[in-house]
Amino acid sequence: MIIEVEGSEAEIEDQLSRIIAIAKRHNPVELRESGSEEESAKIWLGRKSAFGAMGRINDYMCLDGTIPVSELPLVLRRIAEMSKEYGLDVGNVFHAGDGNMHPLILFDANKEGDLEKCEALGADILRLCVEVGGCLTGEHGVGVEKRDLMGAQYTPEDLEVQLAVKDVFDPKWLLNPAKVFPLSVTEGRRA
Repeated sequence: MIIEVEGSEAEIEDQLSRIIAIAKRHNPVELRESGSEEESAKIWLGRKSAFGAMGRINDYMCLDGTIPVSELPLVLRRIAEMSKEYGLDVGNVFHAGDGNMHPLILFDANKEGDLEKCEALGADILRLCVEVGGCLTGEHGVGVEKRDLMGAQYTPEDLEVQLAVKDVFDPKWLLNPAKVFPLSVTEGRRA
């Protein structure tokens, strides 16, 4: 976990002392405080390299969902349980401060059925995000991958309002007609 603080010197010292006290109560494997901008840059390089490091372990699918920060312990516990149920490992990379989750589901693209199992686990994780008060995406959008999950977050009436707005700006449905909205809901419009 990487935590950054901002403010005056006194505010920074106060925040850091509180954070360190909380962290020590949870027996961290390692607790490191950066002593320079160079050291901070190296720490952030580690975070920014997480996706590449996971790719060296196995094939993976990256998800993007958001949750209320207060639900983070529950969601991480449920992801671990679902990971065991599906028999697929999950690496959690996220912005804890804003609740933006990026679970990385590891699978073997060469193993029959693994991709489908990975996609099913991903859908369950995203449904969990919605169930706890979050949403299907934080920054990556819906696109094709999440379009069939839109009903988990929106009622049919909500979707119809969104479709009506698209109708105004794209009455012939020429722009990305198969993205964002479930195909079963847009069939008549795309025809």
